[in-house]
Amino acid sequence: TVARFRAEQNEALLIMGSATPSVESYYNVAQKSYMLVKLIKRAKGNPMPHIELIDMREELKAGNQRIFSQKLVDAMRQELEAKRQVILFLNRRGHSTFVICRECGFSLKCSHCDISLTYHYKSKSLRCHYCGYQMPAPDLCPNCGSEKIRYFGTGTEKVEQEVKYFFPEVKTLRIDADSTARKGALENMLFSFREGKAQVLIGTQSIAKGLDFPRVSLVGIISADTALNMPDFRAAERTFQLITQVAGRAGRDKFLGKVIIQTYCPESFAIKYASLGRIGDFYREEINNRLRAYYPPFCHMLNITLQSTDLNLIKQESIKIKELLEQNRTSGLQILGPVPAPRPFIRDNYRFHILLKAENTNTLIEIESLLKKQRINRKIKLSWDMDPQDLL
Repeated sequence: TVARFRAEQNEALLIMGSATPSVESYYNVAQKSYMLVKLIKRAKGNPMPHIELIDMREELKAGNQRIFSQKLVDAMRQELEAKRQVILFLNRRGHSTFVICRECGFSLKCSHCDISLTYHYKSKSLRCHYCGYQMPAPDLCPNCGSEKIRYFGTGTEKVEQEVKYFFPEVKTLRIDADSTARKGALENMLFSFREGKAQVLIGTQSIAKGLDFPRVSLVGIISADTALNMPDFRAAERTFQLITQVAGRAGRDKFLGKVIIQTYCPESFAIKYASLGRIGDFYREEINNRLRAYYPPFCHMLNITLQSTDLNLIKQESIKIKELLEQNRTSGLQILGPVPAPRPFIRDNYRFHILLKAENTNTLIEIESLLKKQRINRKIKLSWDMDPQDLL
C-alpha cells in the first residue's frame, strides 16, 4: 500500500514480484487495476517438479504410524543413494506440540498463556512459543502423579529424529528459530548445505522461498495441514502459498525435481490446486468463498484489540466500545464482536476482538479517529489494525 502511494506521488512504475500473488493482487488484476506479467519458465528452463499427494489416513490404515509415509522414505533413499540432496519442510519447531497424561487427561499449558507447551527434545524442556516460559519436562503427571506422560504432535526436532531412524549415516541440518538463535547461524547453515556438507535440510518457513540449491532433487512436505486449520480467513491462501513456494526448491538445476506432500486432508481445494500448480483455479474458488463471507478484497477491515489482566474489566470495556461504535454506525459498516481473540490469553493478558468491516476505508478511518479521542481505563490496552494480515 505504501509502495503504491509512493509510486503515485512520484509517477513511478511499481513492480510487485511473487511466485504466489495474494488473492487481493489477483483481484486487482481481474479489475484491471494491476497488469499481470507471467514468468512461464524457470530461470534455467527446467521443468516444474513432479508433485505427489500422500493421504496419511491411508498410511495409518496400512499400519504405518510413523510421521514419514513409505513413499517419502523410498524417495529419500533413492535420492540420497544418488548423492543428491533433500529438503523436508514442517512449519512447526520443537519435538512434540503438546504433552498429555494418558491416565487423567491433564494437558500441560503455559502458566502465562492459554497455549499448550511444546516439548524440546535436546534440552528436555517444555516451552511456550509465545512468551518464552519454560520448565523441565516432568517424569510424572503434575496433576495425578502418573508415569503415563506422553508426547504428541510433530515438530522439526522429531522430523530430525525420524531421518536419523531411517538414515543413521546421513548428515542433517535443522533450520528453525531454535537452531538459528545465534548471530550468523542461519547463513552458516545455508552455506554448509549448499556446499554439500549435509544431505538433508529440515526447516520451517524460513527455507520455503528465495533459496537456490542446485543438488536438491526432492522436497518432502511433512504436514500440509498445519496452516490450513488456523482460525483465520487467509488459512487456505497461506497453505497454497507455502506448498507452492516450498515445492519450488526442488529440481532447480540439472536434476529433475520431485515433491511429496503428506496430508490428512487431500480433498482441500488449497492443497489439491497447489499440488497441480493451478493458481487460477485456486483463486476462483477462494474469491467465491471471500465474496460469500464478505472478506477482503470485497471489504476493508479494522480489527480492534483490547488487552488486560482483568477479565471482568475487559468484558465491560469491550461492551462500552461496542456501544460507542453502534452509536456512530454509518451505512455499510458491520460490527462483529466483542469476542475472545482466537488466542485469548497471552503473556498474562486476556485479549478481546471487535472486528469492523466496510467497503470504504474512509468509514474505518473515521472510527480510528473516534477511538483516539476515547478515554480508556488505564488497565486496558487498546489497539487496532487496519486491513490486518491475520486475525489471531
